[in-house]
Amino acid sequence: MQLMINLSLVLYTFNQILYAGVAITAIALLMYATGFSFKNRIVQTFALILVCVVFIYTGETLANVSNRPDYIQLWLQIKWVGLVMLPAIYLHFSDALLTLSGRPSRGRRRLVVWMVYFITGIAAVLIFAEITVGSLSMETAPMFYLERDQVTFFYGIFYILVMVLVSYNMIRAMIRTVTTTGLRRMIYLMVGAAAIALTSIIFLYHGNSWFAARPHYFWILSILASMITIFFLVVMTYSVSFFGVTWTDRQVKSRLFRWLMRGPFVAAIVLGLTTAARRYGETLGDPYIFYVPIVMVGTILLLEYAITLFSPSIEKALFWGDDREDLEVIQSLQDRMLTNRDLMQFLETSAALISDRLPVSGGFIAVLEDGNVSQVVTTGDKKAIEAIEIDGKLLQQVRETPESGIGLIEWQDMYLIPLEFTPEDEQPRLLGLAGFIKDESVEIEEDDPEMIEQIAERATLAIKDHALQKQVIAALSALQTEVDYLQNIRAAQNFDQAQLTKIEKPKLPGEMSVWVKDALTHYWGGPKLTNNPLINFKIVETVSETAEGNRTNALRKVLSDAIEKMKPSGERKFTSEWLLYNILELKFLQGKKVREVARKLAVSEADLYRKQKIAIENVAINIADMEAAANGTEAGSEEDQIPSE
Repeated sequence: MQLMINLSLVLYTFNQILYAGVAITAIALLMYATGFSFKNRIVQTFALILVCVVFIYTGETLANVSNRPDYIQLWLQIKWVGLVMLPAIYLHFSDALLTLSGRPSRGRRRLVVWMVYFITGIAAVLIFAEITVGSLSMETAPMFYLERDQVTFFYGIFYILVMVLVSYNMIRAMIRTVTTTGLRRMIYLMVGAAAIALTSIIFLYHGNSWFAARPHYFWILSILASMITIFFLVVMTYSVSFFGVTWTDRQVKSRLFRWLMRGPFVAAIVLGLTTAARRYGETLGDPYIFYVPIVMVGTILLLEYAITLFSPSIEKALFWGDDREDLEVIQSLQDRMLTNRDLMQFLETSAALISDRLPVSGGFIAVLEDGNVSQVVTTGDKKAIEAIEIDGKLLQQVRETPESGIGLIEWQDMYLIPLEFTPEDEQPRLLGLAGFIKDESVEIEEDDPEMIEQIAERATLAIKDHALQKQVIAALSALQTEVDYLQNIRAAQNFDQAQLTKIEKPKLPGEMSVWVKDALTHYWGGPKLTNNPLINFKIVETVSETAEGNRTNALRKVLSDAIEKMKPSGERKFTSEWLLYNILELKFLQGKKVREVARKLAVSEADLYRKQKIAIENVAINIADMEAAANGTEAGSEEDQIPSE
């Protein structure tokens, strides 16, 4: 007998922990589901299902730990609100799924949904008047419960009828699903919804005399029901995560896994072990024994450490599949990406190291982009460095000055180090320039030049890698809208092929103006033209067919045509009507300097730059229209167009 009591006590405690675990999981999944696409109707109705589950299990958990009868009754009534509202929300959810599959309501189905909401809403309000369900029973068989009456019985019949209608809608939605993947996810939703609805029935047996005499059977059944509920809540959340987003299956699994591990998993384990520690303290006569905070804090730290250590390996094994190698390379880009700030810090350190080896008072490293100085880092005497004009004239002199015997270029009162990179079968490219002010009172030691050369090679490599990374990022940015378009098609065709015709080609990227400006800057040749993301556009590919396959010439032709579209009719004039066209034609097509263009157009340089920005935006709009025509789609809406001056 004593063994049975102990077993029942253990099962009762474990059941309480699981009830709290279901509530924690439902709250965590509610936060997760509403965080990625709450505007989607499927997500909204699923969130309501989770709210009902939270009401049911939170109410039951808090009722079991309350001491006052009025509090117990209140929490059980809140639990019953979740139970009573569940059929209406399930019907709404099934209606949303059927609509998604291409069978929208013509009015009757929506009317039935609102009627059921009205009935369940009234029943939920009447719970607190002790009409839908009675008052708190004085017995605990085997848990606290509210008395049933005739209204409860008839509502149970209504509950079953609505669930039959829910099953009918979901079966129709499943039959209309057009792909195997979509069918599999629809089955997940059906089974999950059915499991949660069925496991909720266990609460109707609170007060059953047979279970009251055999509590351990009730606890076992309740534990199984809670575990099934947790599992299918996760399954349903996984399936719902695909609605309204363009994530891949791997992304959905990975994000859900991380959230479950760091959220409900940690919370449930900490709660369980803390409860066990308190119960152990109660057996010793001290429920707040010092073990409780130690167990709580220690469990959190150990679990977070274990998740951080092992979750990446688990994700790779479970979710990456055959694409593991490609995904590892892509993922490693984020960890190894050399940002502009990283580059500047590295070059600053390199300049300081070289200054320590040379008899100098200060120095600089200038980064070149397309033959012009883009960024400069300094070390040592900054005032002396600022007095040096680091411009094209200096670069030309560096190219013409031979190296000294120690591998450095001695120019005036400075040591100069060209940072050159030589691609295969190509001429050396000057990527940067290092310069250091001489200190005649100190001589260079024999082993210093070799060390300086090594540091300079590392600085050159960093500049070269950073430039390549910028090209990779630009290429990926150009592909992003196409990938989103394909993901939208993939998501839609799983459930309703009719939606495929409604998916529009995505609008061109927001970086269009930047790409156009870069291409115009190097209109007559340069990496900003040859490596420009615009070169991958359909219109450029089409034009290249008439340009012997040369995409660079094709892009140059597209830019020229886009500029010509801005040309006003009639004879060319230097008036405000022609201003935007004249800026583009003079500055980029003829290659004149800013000061010369400003003087010829009778505008200030500051005003010229403002007008140039508007002109480039108009060129981008024209190219967008040309690209839309090449793809057979309409251009962006009028609100997206930037009016020319």
